Amino acid sequence: MTWQLITADGVEAAHGLAADEVLCRQVGAGRSPATLRLYTYRSHCALVGRFQNLTQELHLDYCEGHDVQINRRPTGGGAILMGRDQLGITVALNGRGPAMHGRARDLMEQFSGGLLHGLQQLGVEAKFRGKNDLEVGGRKIAGLGIYRDSNGGLLFHGSLLVDLDVPLMARVLRTPFTNIGDRELRIIAKRTTTVREQRGDSIGIEDVRQCIANGFEESFGIRLQRSEHSDEELAAIDALAQDKYFTRAWLHQRSNVPDLSGRKSIRTDAGSIEARVSMAGKTIKSALLLGDFFADENAIVDLEGRLRWHASDAAAIEETIREWAYATSTNGLDPVAIAKVVLAATEGATEDIDGTVPYGCFVTPTQPTTPTDG
Repeated sequence: MTWQLITADGVEAAHGLAADEVLCRQVGAGRSPATLRLYTYRSHCALVGRFQNLTQELHLDYCEGHDVQINRRPTGGGAILMGRDQLGITVALNGRGPAMHGRARDLMEQFSGGLLHGLQQLGVEAKFRGKNDLEVGGRKIAGLGIYRDSNGGLLFHGSLLVDLDVPLMARVLRTPFTNIGDRELRIIAKRTTTVREQRGDSIGIEDVRQCIANGFEESFGIRLQRSEHSDEELAAIDALAQDKYFTRAWLHQRSNVPDLSGRKSIRTDAGSIEARVSMAGKTIKSALLLGDFFADENAIVDLEGRLRWHASDAAAIEETIREWAYATSTNGLDPVAIAKVVLAATEGATEDIDGTVPYGCFVTPTQPTTPTDG
């Protein structure tokens, strides 16, 4: 089987997203072959997930004052910073057939095989974790998303950190920290990793792109043939960018699932433990564990990864922390105490929302109704 391979560099936010959606439509309708697109955005673009609120995920004033383009993906997942050192991965396939109708998480795990094989060629051993991340030792190296078009197309999105400007990311994306200093930047940096950090060199984006392309050929048993957008696709991309991705109606949608945050600290025999959580309704988007305890930093990062996009009910939290404690060295940290503080932080975040708020985070946002919305 042959897929087309399309590459591009330095694309604008609106046109980059429009190109992916157009490919998905074209492939679903049978007008274009299955496609792998490997590209970079112009430096820099901040992209939120389909179900997120801009004001909760981004420092909009900073973006506007520093030429950081903002936009919204058609796929879910969290806010990301993209530029010349982050590789965008798109797979557009015909989504019809029983093999293409599994759970979103299962499909993402299936499609992530191409990325994992490509990373292996780069000497980086990553694994699929949680709902939509690839991680190395609990540290995020790639984020994933998936989208199904009404024409029958299936779009898989990935963003691979070849390198990352952590201070810039902290200024663009909202974090659990009120102030960002050297200590906070070190903590943030330990939660992510990059291809260059893992390899210990400054490998170029083109070499990474070639290895990822090879990984998809190996994982899916396909042959890639280099191609370019057709004239029909180029016209459709420009039209979609203007009619959708440049519009306020798309950018400033708001979800009725509230973005919440909570924090709680307790004293234990092993030291103080503080949990900070960011939540979409009653779903934990991310958790941060701080304190004066002594523990393997990688073990703490691993636990935070396990709690990403996690249910907030007590039984689920306790079970995940028990499994983590069984699989790692806790260095005297009591998993019961950790579960207690994480649960208390989530309860503090959600105490004022009522039972009408959807439990999950995948709720289609509504368009703004007045010029002051957003």
